[in-house]
Amino acid sequence: MTSSTLTDIVIGLLVIAYSSSRQLRWRPVDLGRMLKLPLILGVLGVVSLARETTGVKPVDAAILGLSALLAVISGTMMGRIAVFRPSPADPRLLESRTGWAGIAIWFGLIVIRVALDVAGHHFGSELAVSTGTILLILAVNRVTSALVVSARQHRGRPVMAGK
Repeated sequence: MTSSTLTDIVIGLLVIAYSSSRQLRWRPVDLGRMLKLPLILGVLGVVSLARETTGVKPVDAAILGLSALLAVISGTMMGRIAVFRPSPADPRLLESRTGWAGIAIWFGLIVIRVALDVAGHHFGSELAVSTGTILLILAVNRVTSALVVSARQHRGRPVMAGK
């Protein structure tokens, strides 16, 4: 195991732990704030891919497409299960969280991504199994979830916690 691989694993575990903890905490429903982490992950992913990319093979395209689809589906699910409550600081504002069900969906995406990485490596994929791709997939998941939560907030009264 190289130091680069170990660094990637540590960064990945930190992102997973941070994102999982956010699923359990009440956070303001503010689209701008919700898009900060995905923006950072997306930029890091693009920069990483720019350094790693040697070309796109058909297997890369297939794995990337499937990964993006799964990221959108899981993000939509997470946005749909989010519960809301009035903010204790300002009851006119809403807060949301997905709880343990959100963490389960998040880990499901990670498990599927790992399986796709193993399959991709077996079929000679380099791009689809790179760190940059993983960061982009996580960014897509978080953007999708944020957009669904924001849309639910604006469509009318969302499902409130405890109701």
